[in-house]
Amino acid sequence: MSNKSTLLVSTRKGLIEYRKSNELWEYATCHFKAIPVTIAYEDPRNGTWWAGLDHGHWGVKLNRSSDRGKTWEEIKPPVYPEGSIVKADIPAKTEYFWAITDGGAQYPNRIWIGTIPGGLFKSEDNGDSWELCEALWNHPSRMELWFGAGFDHPGIHSIIVDPRDNDHITIGASVAGVFETHDGGLNWTPKNKGLRAEYLPETDPEVGHDPHILVSTKNYPDILWQQNHCGIYRSNDASANWKEVGKKGTLSHFGFALATDESDPNTAWVAPAIADEYRIAVEEALAICRTTDGGKTWQALRNGLPQENCFDIVYRHGLAFSGTDLAFGTTTGNLFISSDRGDHWKCLSNYLPLVHAVCFAE
Repeated sequence: MSNKSTLLVSTRKGLIEYRKSNELWEYATCHFKAIPVTIAYEDPRNGTWWAGLDHGHWGVKLNRSSDRGKTWEEIKPPVYPEGSIVKADIPAKTEYFWAITDGGAQYPNRIWIGTIPGGLFKSEDNGDSWELCEALWNHPSRMELWFGAGFDHPGIHSIIVDPRDNDHITIGASVAGVFETHDGGLNWTPKNKGLRAEYLPETDPEVGHDPHILVSTKNYPDILWQQNHCGIYRSNDASANWKEVGKKGTLSHFGFALATDESDPNTAWVAPAIADEYRIAVEEALAICRTTDGGKTWQALRNGLPQENCFDIVYRHGLAFSGTDLAFGTTTGNLFISSDRGDHWKCLSNYLPLVHAVCFAE
């Protein structure tokens, strides 16, 4: 895979764009200045850029651009059907856009969006209209077994569409777990075998797990990874079984962000933190950990990263890989880039707003 030339950084104060020229990254512009952007995405099928905004008091907004951000069109966002409830006496409304992805080559106008409070929405007309995936929303586990953690309500933060069969979709929900459909969303099955939920009385429930992020290995779609509240896990069989590949008490155990090499099923990167009650960099030193053997061993990559008095952590969508480029942004507004798969790092900025997400674009 060749390196992409644009980096989109979703921050608390706008969508910041960097561009690469002659192997140097430079600030280009800021879209939606001063408005929180929670997630951005480039549709690889047609180059459309998507941006999910959170205006706080004014609610969420959804924008798309067909000209790489030169102009943006605000479109009607996904809305829960009238009468939908999160729990008894809590009406459902779209509070946060947490994941956006395309529906695959078989469905050229299909877009998926994951939201808080736990709804998955589908558009068949490139975002002109949306419908709630009722089968997942009405799954018998949702009302009683899904719950919020960092947010008041559960949320869908990861959506994986199988490139071989676009009706095969896997989602990650916090807090609920991994769910899979083989029929485009008409039926859903929990896929959490092998995971631990140490915070529950029953540590291996069918539903109630907390994947922080779920990612695939694009050219090896049966290889899935997740950075979980209780460890790092890998599946070799499309989520049928999960095996822990981190180790408690080591640097490679707790965190939120995870990225994979789409051409190498054994390579992945994570951004570690101490633990749920201490969400800061381990030993106040920033590192990215990499495995090249499927999680059997992990190497801490620190060259060019701050190693003293550093409290940064990386949110779940804040780490991305493209070609040989690896980028991440932190909760204190630091943005780092590596051109050699994480061996060496360069700081692009120390002065950004809180970074929600980063993604590479053409």
